[in-house]
Amino acid sequence: MAIEMRQQMKMSQQLVMTPQLQQAIKLLQLSRLELQDVVRQELEENPILDEVIEQEEVREPEQLELREREVEPESPTSDFQEVRTGEETREADWDSYIDGYNYSSGEQYYDDEDRPSFENLLTKKSTLGDHLLWQLSLTRFTEQEMVLGAEIIGNIDEDGYLRATLSDVADACVQTSPFQEEALEWAGLSAEADAAQKEEASHGFAETVLVPLAEQVLKRIQEFDPVGVAARDLRECLLLQVASLGMGGSIVEALLRDHLKDLEGRRYKQAAKVLGVEVEDILAASKIIAELDPKPGRVYGSDDVQYISADIFVHKVGDEYVVMLNDEGMPNLRINPLYAPDTKASRPVDKKCEEYIGEKMRSAIWLIKSIQQRQRTIFKVAKSLVKFQRDFLDRGIEYLKPLVLRDIAEDIGMHESTISRVTTAKYMQTPQGLFELKYFFNSGISTGEGDFIASESVKSKIKELVDAEDPKRPYSDQRLAEMLSTHNIVIARRTVTKYREMLRIGSSSERKKHF
Repeated sequence: MAIEMRQQMKMSQQLVMTPQLQQAIKLLQLSRLELQDVVRQELEENPILDEVIEQEEVREPEQLELREREVEPESPTSDFQEVRTGEETREADWDSYIDGYNYSSGEQYYDDEDRPSFENLLTKKSTLGDHLLWQLSLTRFTEQEMVLGAEIIGNIDEDGYLRATLSDVADACVQTSPFQEEALEWAGLSAEADAAQKEEASHGFAETVLVPLAEQVLKRIQEFDPVGVAARDLRECLLLQVASLGMGGSIVEALLRDHLKDLEGRRYKQAAKVLGVEVEDILAASKIIAELDPKPGRVYGSDDVQYISADIFVHKVGDEYVVMLNDEGMPNLRINPLYAPDTKASRPVDKKCEEYIGEKMRSAIWLIKSIQQRQRTIFKVAKSLVKFQRDFLDRGIEYLKPLVLRDIAEDIGMHESTISRVTTAKYMQTPQGLFELKYFFNSGISTGEGDFIASESVKSKIKELVDAEDPKRPYSDQRLAEMLSTHNIVIARRTVTKYREMLRIGSSSERKKHF
């Protein structure tokens, strides 16, 4: 059979991901703050885009002059009295003046106790590193020890643990000029030695001289405040705190040094047998250990509150729920009037300029349309969610219905992938609180009556049962499953275990309190 070439015409349809379509999809899954950043960047790069800024009403000069005449008194000198020498004057009421002055950008305080202190407004909170460096500067260290101490403090994380070995600290410090000269002198080399010899000398000097010196510096830093700082593991951190309490050589120290695994597994009888003491003594020592701080550096940690700005507001007006989009902070975009299509005088003559303006014009129009389409899509999805989760909005999490993306997609006539992008990093403020849109989509679990209940409702019920249990006799997963069945929630023990772990709740043995 001979092979031949033939031309054939064929019609077909295919979806092409144009750059404009990719931009629209990207804008759809951005959060509101991320969208603001994209719009601000586009405003800087695209001269065609313009932001409409609402301005206050500007009065005409004649109106201002008329207004001034209205407020001027008819006889300005009639009520005016000159203060004479020796006449008693009224003392200024400074308390009223300070109360009337707004220090807090719009907030009013009716009591001095409610007003924030000036230290909180004008000073920067000290970090753990700053606090340790301040103590280092007050310690009598040599220049070499100061360099090693600063390097050690620089490798302490926010929990207060040293996250670098002393060899790493020594290798980092030996690269500085004072230590390099001493390393060459220690190895008996001159400054003209080759790079390989200098590197070998530096490494030997770091391991032989600097590591033992860094060990001494570390022991002194571990005496700094907070107690337990600069430890290399949990055992060392707790031992430092026990030593500061003057409990060296006690059962507490012995437990931490040799039986920490037994404490984690709550094997108190085994530890008591090895140490030759009573179980009650082990329980008393465990209570002391439980009161120690496993993360001493968190006292100086960052406590900045991360606020979540809602994209959608749901308010109940009468018997209906009203959905409103949050447009605060979003620039109001428009096409710059200088480049409007009907402005012929502003059109450039240069062809390259014409092409550039045309490209930017298409980009600006597409961005404006994409943002408008994004807002319409979010509004449709929010309206549909309110319709499906009406009982949740009225009564609470126990009435949250099982919901999947397909339900919303079929309701508003869109694809599931679009719904998934819309619900990414979006938050809704409801009468029940602030929730991510993904929160409303969860699987269903059958009940004894043949209905289905949302998995989030089951998790809430498990947490409620665990919070109400006796700490000395916590419920097992099987017992929790049996208790849920009394509430018409048919669920297996392994499912209870899965939900409990998702809620970060320990097992019954981990929750049990012996004291």
